[in-house]
Amino acid sequence: MRWNQRVFAGDLAGQLGKEVQLQGWVQYTRKSKKVRFLGLRDGSGILQVVLVQEECPAAAWETFSQLTQETALEVTGRVQASNQGQFPFELLCLDLKILSDSQAYPITPKEHGPDFLLSHRHLWLRSKKQVSLFKVRSTVIHAIHEFLTLHRFIKMDSPILTQTVGEDPAGLFSLSYHDLGKAYLAQTGQLYLEASIFAHERVFCFGPTFRAEKSKTRRHLSEFWMLEAEMAFFTHQDNLDLQEDLIQYIVQQVLEKCSWHLKQFNRDQEKLKKALNPFIRLDYSDAVKLLREKGQPIQWGDDLGALDETLLGEHFDQPLFVFNYPKVVKAFYMKSHPSDPNRVLCADLIAPEGHGEIIGGSERETDYEELKQRILAQGLPLQPYEWYLDLRKYGSVTHSGFGIGLERLVGWLVGLHHIREAIPFPRMLERIHP
Repeated sequence: MRWNQRVFAGDLAGQLGKEVQLQGWVQYTRKSKKVRFLGLRDGSGILQVVLVQEECPAAAWETFSQLTQETALEVTGRVQASNQGQFPFELLCLDLKILSDSQAYPITPKEHGPDFLLSHRHLWLRSKKQVSLFKVRSTVIHAIHEFLTLHRFIKMDSPILTQTVGEDPAGLFSLSYHDLGKAYLAQTGQLYLEASIFAHERVFCFGPTFRAEKSKTRRHLSEFWMLEAEMAFFTHQDNLDLQEDLIQYIVQQVLEKCSWHLKQFNRDQEKLKKALNPFIRLDYSDAVKLLREKGQPIQWGDDLGALDETLLGEHFDQPLFVFNYPKVVKAFYMKSHPSDPNRVLCADLIAPEGHGEIIGGSERETDYEELKQRILAQGLPLQPYEWYLDLRKYGSVTHSGFGIGLERLVGWLVGLHHIREAIPFPRMLERIHP
């Protein structure tokens, strides 16, 4: 390709002894009397460059003293083996050229508080851990697309502007939509995906989602990315099996492709490997019993709170499905349990190590009258849902679906305490800058 002529640091395997030219930015510098080192970061990773005074031109040796953090530069050198750093090779510098300097870069190797770092998020993204974090995030996204495409899913984009409510009406961002009244930023694309299954059977959407809850918890963002999938001719049990297979595929891909990046967070990869075993499946009633034994004041009929999820995730060392919640704490579209009308066929997947819920899913209600009454019972206006109810009139079939919060998933895989780092530019209750 005409535009793909550059060589990247990650392309140097098999080129030992060859001379190459790389462009990038200074990640770090170190020096001794006759040897100097710099970390060159490009789009593929961080490569160690070695300057040996006896083998390096005097001009390049002097240029090294002008390098500061984030200086853009061009390096010419010879590839040699190394057991230091991200790659099993390094570059012996033969020439060094500054492309653009960097003066008083504000994020130094010293410790900075989270508010400072978030206020400089546009620069913080360049830091070593952040670079690794978004390599993992990209790998997760690729694995999701790969898995779903392999299993005959079609990507169907859902609208961001809508008049329907999929989750909590109190958690909606609203705005005026031309002359047509109030509209909302989408909480979910699920309802629209349900319309698509009758054309394609298995569909998914993947995009930004918005929640207006005034929450400051470590698991909350006002804007986050969510994968949602819907499948025709899929029972509740089929749904759980698919979710388990998908998560295990993602974990396997991250372990294979991102081991070095996980090490930047001191992530215990043996703990992640436990997710490759069959997941725990726990009835909601048994979950309540277990939590009460742990001293939680939860009653049957209560939703699980953040602390409840944390305790369950710490009790088990692998992902845990809690299934068949009470109907009163779940959304109107979930299928009533065939033998217990007070419950619905649903499940939340709780990550181990206290990371909380990462997936919510259910079989969907297919009965027209039942669904209509559920909508009314939740105080929602019927008119915006007439098209959704239509789906139950023309060839309705058993179907199920789920949603994965990408930042929560990445946070668990990497071991983050707060998911605000798992998105490039977090939007929270008190932050919309930069």
